[in-house]
Amino acid sequence: MENKEKYWQENLRLIFICLAIWFFVSFGLGLLLVEPLNEFRLGGYKLGFWFAQQGSIYAFLGLIFWYGAKMNKLDKKYDVES
Repeated sequence: MENKEKYWQENLRLIFICLAIWFFVSFGLGLLLVEPLNEFRLGGYKLGFWFAQQGSIYAFLGLIFWYGAKMNKLDKKYDVES
């Protein structure tokens, strides 16, 4: 029972990290820091606009793969892999 609780706590920690990073990229970089980021350009577009339109999507996709890799390690650690 104790292993299940540790497994779940580590899973929740990973989920929280993913949500915090996604929130920072989508809300922080895409909305709050858009003006300072617009000083720079990426592919001809202002960087703030790029983060609001594309960056949060790319960050989300990256987080999916990162979370999958971390969960595979976590499953092996707690011997719950299928």
